[in-house]
Amino acid sequence: MNIEQFRAYCLEKKAVTEDFPFDEVTLCLRVMGKIFAITGLDSERFTVNLKCDPDFALELREHHPEVQPGWHMSKKHWNTVDFEGTLGDGMLRRLIDHSYEQVVKTLKKTEREALNEEV
Repeated sequence: MNIEQFRAYCLEKKAVTEDFPFDEVTLCLRVMGKIFAITGLDSERFTVNLKCDPDFALELREHHPEVQPGWHMSKKHWNTVDFEGTLGDGMLRRLIDHSYEQVVKTLKKTEREALNEEV
């Protein structure tokens, strides 16, 4: 999965927006205003920081060298995933989906209801 496919996949999800809040090269993807994916557009390798359940994060890191503790993020809740490694597109999509779902479940009830009402 390249960066264009990654971006398109994320933007297909409900209530997802993108912005550059830190600088002109750090792309953030958000659901209802909360970040679920961050990537640097100027990096040598295509990596993405994705939110993750802490127990699942440890399991992923143990089994997949492409999954490392989140760089410049909470190591407990974020992974840095190498999108140029051996993980297939299906697995990458599952990790993106998981990150999105981790953020959605932290939304206020009214925000989740609004999200569910979106077409």
